[in-house]
Amino acid sequence: MIIGAGPTGLFAAYYAGFRGLSMAVVDSLPEPGGQVTAMYPEKMIYDVGGFAEVRGRDLIDGLVKQAAPWQPKYLLGRKAEKLESVADGVELTLDGGETLRAGAVLITAGIGEFTPRPLPAGDGWLGRGMVHFVPSLQAHAGQHVVVVGGGDSAFDWILALHPVAASVTLVHRRAKFRAAESIVRQARELGTRIITDAEVTRFVENESGALEAVDVSIKGADDERLPANAVVAALGFTADLGPIESWGLEIDHRAIAVDSTMATARERVYAAGDVAAYPGKVKLIATGFGEAATAVNNIAVALDPDAHLFPGHSSNAE
Repeated sequence: MIIGAGPTGLFAAYYAGFRGLSMAVVDSLPEPGGQVTAMYPEKMIYDVGGFAEVRGRDLIDGLVKQAAPWQPKYLLGRKAEKLESVADGVELTLDGGETLRAGAVLITAGIGEFTPRPLPAGDGWLGRGMVHFVPSLQAHAGQHVVVVGGGDSAFDWILALHPVAASVTLVHRRAKFRAAESIVRQARELGTRIITDAEVTRFVENESGALEAVDVSIKGADDERLPANAVVAALGFTADLGPIESWGLEIDHRAIAVDSTMATARERVYAAGDVAAYPGKVKLIATGFGEAATAVNNIAVALDPDAHLFPGHSSNAE
């Protein structure tokens, strides 16, 4: 059983099938892809081996296709609530009371449950002109877009939206940015208007109730009204592991401590990807792929002591 349908969980589903294991994949989100699908499906990813660049959505489509021959059972939009040890493995209780039994469980829950930080002026506008993430760039084609925030995500959205939007403006409440200097420089080179020491204070609607502008308060300058058909509130998010923290695992800075086999403090419970912690851990999608393979191979041996830890290379499989 795999808890988490992000990139690590999807690759684990493929690898479990490769090892001849059946699997169910549980995720609280309504579609596979985890943070990639929910937060940056249109962004380009540059640190996945074999791809000079790959769009988030395309990476997830490829991982789902890779796992498909092994027919994983997806339980999406379902929350894992309780995990208990039983004689032949583990039993997982989902929201609604349904229980699942498996020989082992691999937790690939990423950062856990994430909640976007709110934009006070946008209260009541979510889905009516304000978004936290951009599922489709084309939905903003020809629009005036205001991005609020100063981190990497805010500038990533500026770079992604610039080719399709009528205009893109950044509003940030400080003069300094959390984003990497390289992407800040790229945004400036595009001619993006960047307003600092400023806050969006009001959303302005037209006669039909659609968003048409936002009011911005600027320190040391007159307030300004910006045209805006959409506002991207890229203010970061809060995250926690939710019920996982009550499962008797060793938690280290909101992550699960594992050993070199990706085993946790509980028998038959493993973790991989961003949710797993060990000395020297580097949180990358590429790291998660390797950890998924390590975990699944060790699970295969835990379930069948006669099995080989190393199954051979997939290129040798017929």
